[in-house]
Amino acid sequence: METGALSKRPGGQRKLDVHTQVKISEGPHQDNPGEGAKELERTQEHALPSFAGGQHFFEYLVVVSLKKKRSGDDYEPTITYQFPKRENLLRGQQEEEERLLSAIPLFCFPDGNEWAPLTEYPRETFSFVLTNVDGSRKIGYCRRLLPAGPGPRLPKVYCIISCIGCFGLFSKILDEVEKRHQISMAVIYPFMQGLREAAFPAPGKTVTLKSFIPDSGTEFISLTRPLDSHLEHVDFSSLLHCLSFEQIIQIFASAVLERKIIFLAEGLSTLSQCIHAAAALLYPFSWAHTYIPVVPERLLDTVCCPTPFMVGVQMRFRQEVMDSPMEEVLLVNLCEGTFLLSVGDEKDILPPKLQDDILNSLGRGIELKTPEEINEHVSGPFVQFFVKTVGHYASYIKRESNGQGYFQERSFYKALASKTNRRFVKKFVKTQLFSLFIQEAEKSKNPPAGYFQKKILEYEEQKKQKKTREKTDTRTVVNRRD
Repeated sequence: METGALSKRPGGQRKLDVHTQVKISEGPHQDNPGEGAKELERTQEHALPSFAGGQHFFEYLVVVSLKKKRSGDDYEPTITYQFPKRENLLRGQQEEEERLLSAIPLFCFPDGNEWAPLTEYPRETFSFVLTNVDGSRKIGYCRRLLPAGPGPRLPKVYCIISCIGCFGLFSKILDEVEKRHQISMAVIYPFMQGLREAAFPAPGKTVTLKSFIPDSGTEFISLTRPLDSHLEHVDFSSLLHCLSFEQIIQIFASAVLERKIIFLAEGLSTLSQCIHAAAALLYPFSWAHTYIPVVPERLLDTVCCPTPFMVGVQMRFRQEVMDSPMEEVLLVNLCEGTFLLSVGDEKDILPPKLQDDILNSLGRGIELKTPEEINEHVSGPFVQFFVKTVGHYASYIKRESNGQGYFQERSFYKALASKTNRRFVKKFVKTQLFSLFIQEAEKSKNPPAGYFQKKILEYEEQKKQKKTREKTDTRTVVNRRD
């Protein structure tokens, strides 16, 4: 798929998931709307958090349009509509808003400035993440489409800025925005106002909005959040289509040790969905380094960074990537399902028995499952891997009288009976993945009651039942001898 000149692209709908973390650190600049997004930042969390109910759905709705530059034939993305307009902001708040709004256009059009007016254009749905200097995060949910009208015209993007991570739900909201866009911008306003006044539902709950559409009357729109929210932001289908189970496990192993990983693909959809799925395999841990599923051309030198990163690059930049000075990189060609570069030890990072357990679990019955079941089927073996290797962490956090916990690292990994498991965990506890996780655990008096903790308890119960059966079998054998 051509991603520079859109007039060359084939038809058909595509879904993108451009989940990009950047540091908003520069002031706004009229001639370069992406200037505020240039500096990359390590963030403390990759996996989008599971929010409780009660939060507002979004902060802004913006429309980003392409405007021709004063010189040359290129276009630049520019915000042409913003809701709500913030007034009476304090100086610091106004500066923060300006930095945020100046960064958005670059990521609404991540595939360059070589555009041409079109008569047909397939809609695209994608998202990105901006990280502010104080660590707060904003997610941009985007719908790119061709506005109504006669003759050739340029696409525009409707972008909803929110602090909440729930891609499926916001995709439905963008469906409603698109439906109203076909009538008039004025029809979008009351819908978004009603959404802004509604509270974001807790997992498994539904919020219903009342909305009037001319010639159609009053509509009631129900927005339901999945009951199990830890996978509501990911789709593993593209990753499974592009790579073998063995390759996925090697990518997981590289990510666990926080190495540099680059994905190459022609299509933005394939690129962004695969890298997002690869990062999601780390649950309950969070990628804490540079993470850009679709690298804009101006940020291509990211592949030269000495620190860990996980990035996606369009195939047309393959040679530039190959010619860049890089060390210890795993370079994944998603188009051909191959590794172009590797460290060489990817198959030996994980304990062999646990690696075989993951492989065997992935291969069982996946062809019979729905997309939701596929997500659970793929994620489950990797969660179980962490349950078996580090699921006993809570027993090795010693607390003082004030409630502050201190992790007993040496005792923790020595508690593992398997030498290969112990060897792996000794390396893993030195990563930021584990350090950030254990820091949160030290602050909390009780383990979080989430999906990971549920799987830990299930595993401990299975071990107890196995011991009980073994004792029973032993007594039976002794009785028979007597």
